[in-house]
Amino acid sequence: MNEKKNVTLLVLVAAIGYFVDLYDLILFSIVRIPSLQALGLKGEELTSTGINLLNVQMFGMLLGGILWGILGDKKGRISVLFLTILLYSIANIANGMVQNLTQYYILRFFAGLGLAGELGVGITLVAEVMSKEKRALGTAIVSSIGIAGAIAGFLVADLFDWRIAYYVGGAMGLVLLVMRVSVYESGMFKNLKASSVHRGSFLKLFTDKKRFSKYIKCILIGIPVWYVIGILVTLAPEFAKALNIQGNVIGGEAVMYHYIGASIGAILTGVLSHQLKSRKKALLIALSGLTITLIWFFLSTGVSNVMFYTILLLIGIPNGYWAVFVTTASEQFGTNMRATVTTTVPNFVRGATVLVTTAFNYFKTGSIGVLGAAISVGIVVMAVAFYASLTIEESHHKDLDYYELD
Repeated sequence: MNEKKNVTLLVLVAAIGYFVDLYDLILFSIVRIPSLQALGLKGEELTSTGINLLNVQMFGMLLGGILWGILGDKKGRISVLFLTILLYSIANIANGMVQNLTQYYILRFFAGLGLAGELGVGITLVAEVMSKEKRALGTAIVSSIGIAGAIAGFLVADLFDWRIAYYVGGAMGLVLLVMRVSVYESGMFKNLKASSVHRGSFLKLFTDKKRFSKYIKCILIGIPVWYVIGILVTLAPEFAKALNIQGNVIGGEAVMYHYIGASIGAILTGVLSHQLKSRKKALLIALSGLTITLIWFFLSTGVSNVMFYTILLLIGIPNGYWAVFVTTASEQFGTNMRATVTTTVPNFVRGATVLVTTAFNYFKTGSIGVLGAAISVGIVVMAVAFYASLTIEESHHKDLDYYELD
């Protein structure tokens, strides 16, 4: 297989992998109630147990982010991609077979563990095999197709029984495994493997001040994405009530419309980064656009539910900077640590959602209410993201074939 075909196939495999990743993540949120009802739960149990299952899944993703990242740098990107796809495919199919809550907890953990490695390892591969002039476009394609998985999750769950929806996710993963067989390892990793350079050290991120600062900034840049998803989109019905939105607002539809916008935004931000030849400018433009649409969201008192859904879609466009964000993180570090960083950063951003939602819950119990709490938390996460984007190293023209040395 010639180099061009291999790169095209690799981008496609990474994109479909991320598609299945987001399909599963959004699927659980959608089938939470019917699946738990089928297991005999009702009332408040549906909420509390659903949150606990989500936390177990998130723990699996945090642990998996570290595990797969280290293995990706030690053993290779392709072998880890194979293992993550295999694990979450089996876990997805098994999720459709659960008969009790204990099984559900175990399988959501393993699903999260497997899902944690897909995006980071995929983006690492794409960044290493594509030229520095085109890698932003490659990762934008990965993100755009991947984000469409969230839309597919909503549609499949709406059309089929929750068990069938899980089976579909597992089947897509198994198809992806067949495609993965034809993908070759990154040349940069092959050179690294032939050298004596130490690779895959997670702790090395914390032993050098400059390296640690870059790592934290990478995480801070991505936090607004999950502030929007974890609070504004997930709790869209509650915000609709607080804003006196006219008409019924359904949580699943709010998620779908937002991800439609994010899928469009992933391509636009990637193209913008490519045209401007700058990651930082693209990130700052996206964050500025996100700020404007968030202000519109909080000022949308009394609008129709159609307009409210439209605003959520428009928020999704600048919020689609996820691909450029992950690419930037990948480009900040040498080949011997790149998979570790690119896999842990997005999962730590997802994990930081717990801190963001905790702060939101704390403030909303006071006098400022739901809207005031969301605005207060939003100001903080946007401020730190702007700071990190302004001060992080520009990496568009960066040659990635180098190592992080002690």
